[in-house]
Amino acid sequence: MDKWLFGTVLVQVVLTLFIMVLMGKRRFKAAKNRELPFKAFKLMDLTGANEQVITASRNFDNQFQLPVLYLFAVAFALQFGMADFSLVVLGGLFVLSRLAHAFIHVGANHVRLRFAVYVFGALMLLLFWLRLGIAYLLA
Repeated sequence: MDKWLFGTVLVQVVLTLFIMVLMGKRRFKAAKNRELPFKAFKLMDLTGANEQVITASRNFDNQFQLPVLYLFAVAFALQFGMADFSLVVLGGLFVLSRLAHAFIHVGANHVRLRFAVYVFGALMLLLFWLRLGIAYLLA
């Protein structure tokens, strides 16, 4: 189960790197087209940037919020030898929700759908931590 659980981490890392590249492309395009002054990047003041630049930047920031709690949970699960089928399923569902959230956010950006996917992922993360905590306390 360790490899499957670690696989979910790899998917999350690839997602983060993908969003980083997308964000960079959108920022460079905006600067090249003079939609955003180059000095805006000095302090990362994206005021006046187009929606695509802002959503990619916000989504990249999002990849260092809930996913960080997931990465810590997986590290603990692997360290303590507690990776099991339930954690792989919960972890897989969490990462799938992050994929869906990211593509909704940087795509059509339907706020209600994005929020529902976010809440689902947060619930999967909560259940992951509860399962991990209970397993650790009962070990």
